[in-house]
Amino acid sequence: MFSPNQADVRRFFCAAYRKQLEQAPMEAIEHLAAQWIQEHPEYHSLLADEERALAHTGEADAHNPFLHLSMHLSVSEQCSIDQPPGIRQAVEQLVQRHDDLHTAQHEVMACLGDMLWHSQRQGQPPDGQAYLEAVRRLVSRD
Repeated sequence: MFSPNQADVRRFFCAAYRKQLEQAPMEAIEHLAAQWIQEHPEYHSLLADEERALAHTGEADAHNPFLHLSMHLSVSEQCSIDQPPGIRQAVEQLVQRHDDLHTAQHEVMACLGDMLWHSQRQGQPPDGQAYLEAVRRLVSRD
């Protein structure tokens, strides 16, 4: 199983951005990453400079662009394989509600982050069913 470290993740996103700019051939996952990178122009200058990206520490209250993009990829992958079962339909319904994939993904990512936080805090495996139910609540709210 592939287990990238922090530098690997940062290099991956920098490479995907560079390949997109150069219109170079990309693997499917790089193409997906590049699509999400395009949705976040605020990250472009950081991703254009791999050395700066590798050294990036952010600030205590700063947004982590690499975590953010990784979560976009995670939600996209979850939907592509429908894992946990039902997530694809719930996300599709949320997209319809917002008429915008990006907005819907940000809401789903908040649920994903909450699930991971609870999992780590409780020392338990992630609860996919609780995550799915949180996303479904987003769909059904008024």
